[in-house]
Amino acid sequence: MGSLIEFNDTLQITVDQGFPDKILDLARHQNKPVSLEDVKDKIFEFYEKPGARVFHLPPTRCFLVQNISGKWLYWGKVLITEQTIDASEEDGAMTSGVFKIIEIYDPEYQKQITRNESPKGKSYF
Repeated sequence: MGSLIEFNDTLQITVDQGFPDKILDLARHQNKPVSLEDVKDKIFEFYEKPGARVFHLPPTRCFLVQNISGKWLYWGKVLITEQTIDASEEDGAMTSGVFKIIEIYDPEYQKQITRNESPKGKSYF
Protein backbone atom coordinates (compact mmCIF):
# COMPACT_ATOMS: atom_id res chain seq x y z
CA MET A 1 0.00 0.00 0.00
CA GLY A 2 1.28 3.46 -0.80
CA SER A 3 0.40 7.03 -1.51
CA LEU A 4 0.30 8.93 -4.76
CA ILE A 5 1.60 12.48 -4.55
CA GLU A 6 2.12 14.44 -7.75
CA PHE A 7 4.93 17.01 -7.94
CA ASN A 8 4.01 19.93 -10.22
CA ASP A 9 5.98 22.70 -11.90
CA THR A 10 2.81 23.98 -13.58
CA LEU A 11 -0.22 25.53 -11.92
CA GLN A 12 -2.90 24.73 -14.49
CA ILE A 13 -6.28 25.97 -13.26
CA THR A 14 -9.71 26.96 -14.50
CA VAL A 15 -11.61 30.12 -13.62
CA ASP A 16 -13.68 27.99 -11.20
CA GLN A 17 -10.43 26.93 -9.51
CA GLY A 18 -9.29 30.53 -9.08
CA PHE A 19 -7.67 31.62 -12.34
CA PRO A 20 -7.68 35.47 -12.22
CA ASP A 21 -9.58 36.08 -15.46
CA LYS A 22 -10.63 39.60 -14.46
CA ILE A 23 -6.98 40.66 -14.77
CA LEU A 24 -5.66 38.06 -17.23
CA ASP A 25 -8.13 38.33 -20.09
CA LEU A 26 -6.76 37.11 -23.44
CA ALA A 27 -8.60 39.59 -25.71
CA ARG A 28 -7.51 42.55 -23.58
CA HIS A 29 -3.98 41.17 -23.27
CA GLN A 30 -3.64 40.87 -27.05
CA ASN A 31 -4.85 44.46 -27.46
CA LYS A 32 -2.98 46.03 -24.50
CA PRO A 33 -0.60 43.59 -22.78
CA VAL A 34 -0.97 43.08 -19.05
CA SER A 35 2.17 44.08 -17.16
CA LEU A 36 3.64 43.05 -13.83
CA GLU A 37 2.56 46.46 -12.52
CA ASP A 38 -1.05 45.32 -13.01
CA VAL A 39 -0.54 42.44 -10.56
CA LYS A 40 2.11 43.98 -8.31
CA ASP A 41 1.54 43.05 -4.66
CA LYS A 42 -1.59 41.03 -5.50
CA ILE A 43 -2.04 37.63 -3.90
CA PHE A 44 -4.17 35.01 -5.67
CA GLU A 45 -5.74 31.76 -4.49
CA PHE A 46 -6.45 28.49 -6.23
CA TYR A 47 -8.67 25.78 -4.83
CA GLU A 48 -10.14 22.34 -5.40
CA LYS A 49 -7.37 21.15 -7.70
CA PRO A 50 -8.08 17.39 -7.78
CA GLY A 51 -5.46 15.14 -6.24
CA ALA A 52 -2.64 15.51 -3.76
CA ARG A 53 -0.16 17.80 -5.51
CA VAL A 54 3.02 19.39 -4.26
CA PHE A 55 4.14 22.51 -6.10
CA HIS A 56 7.68 23.85 -6.11
CA LEU A 57 8.10 26.39 -3.33
CA PRO A 58 9.86 29.79 -3.59
CA PRO A 59 12.34 30.66 -4.84
CA THR A 60 11.51 28.10 -7.57
CA ARG A 61 8.88 29.26 -10.03
CA CYS A 62 5.95 27.40 -11.50
CA PHE A 63 4.28 28.06 -14.85
CA LEU A 64 0.80 29.60 -14.77
CA VAL A 65 -1.57 27.98 -17.25
CA GLN A 66 -5.24 28.77 -17.75
CA ASN A 67 -7.37 25.73 -18.51
CA ILE A 68 -10.09 26.81 -20.95
CA SER A 69 -12.44 23.89 -21.68
CA GLY A 70 -9.51 21.47 -21.50
CA LYS A 71 -7.16 23.61 -23.62
CA TRP A 72 -4.00 25.08 -22.10
CA LEU A 73 -3.08 28.78 -22.31
CA TYR A 74 0.29 29.73 -20.80
CA TRP A 75 0.35 33.12 -19.07
CA GLY A 76 3.64 33.38 -17.23
CA LYS A 77 5.27 32.31 -13.99
CA VAL A 78 4.18 32.26 -10.36
CA LEU A 79 5.56 31.57 -6.93
CA ILE A 80 3.41 29.26 -4.82
CA THR A 81 3.56 30.71 -1.31
CA GLU A 82 1.10 28.39 0.44
CA GLN A 83 -0.46 25.03 -0.34
CA THR A 84 -2.88 22.76 1.45
CA ILE A 85 -3.86 19.18 0.70
CA ASP A 86 -7.29 18.28 2.03
CA ALA A 87 -7.47 14.50 2.22
CA SER A 88 -10.92 14.48 3.84
CA GLU A 89 -12.78 14.86 0.55
CA GLU A 90 -15.07 11.92 -0.23
CA ASP A 91 -13.94 11.78 -3.89
CA GLY A 92 -10.23 12.02 -3.07
CA ALA A 93 -7.76 14.66 -2.01
CA MET A 94 -7.98 18.27 -3.17
CA THR A 95 -5.12 20.77 -3.31
CA SER A 96 -5.50 24.50 -2.72
CA GLY A 97 -3.02 27.31 -2.32
CA VAL A 98 -1.86 30.86 -2.68
CA PHE A 99 0.35 32.31 -5.41
CA LYS A 100 1.97 35.49 -6.62
CA ILE A 101 2.51 36.25 -10.32
CA ILE A 102 6.17 37.04 -11.04
CA GLU A 103 6.19 37.11 -14.86
CA ILE A 104 3.59 37.68 -17.58
CA TYR A 105 4.38 36.66 -21.15
CA ASP A 106 3.92 39.14 -23.96
CA PRO A 107 1.19 38.05 -26.41
CA GLU A 108 3.55 36.73 -29.12
CA TYR A 109 5.65 34.69 -26.71
CA GLN A 110 2.43 33.48 -25.05
CA LYS A 111 1.35 31.96 -28.37
CA GLN A 112 4.76 30.35 -28.94
CA ILE A 113 5.11 28.79 -25.50
CA THR A 114 1.48 27.62 -25.50
CA ARG A 115 1.97 25.87 -28.84
CA ASN A 116 5.34 24.39 -27.88
CA GLU A 117 4.82 23.36 -24.25
CA SER A 118 1.19 22.23 -24.05
CA PRO A 119 0.58 18.49 -24.03
CA LYS A 120 -0.29 17.15 -27.48
CA GLY A 121 -3.77 18.29 -28.51
CA LYS A 122 -4.14 20.63 -25.51
CA SER A 123 -2.81 23.94 -26.91
CA TYR A 124 -5.35 26.75 -26.87
CA PHE A 125 -3.92 28.03 -30.18
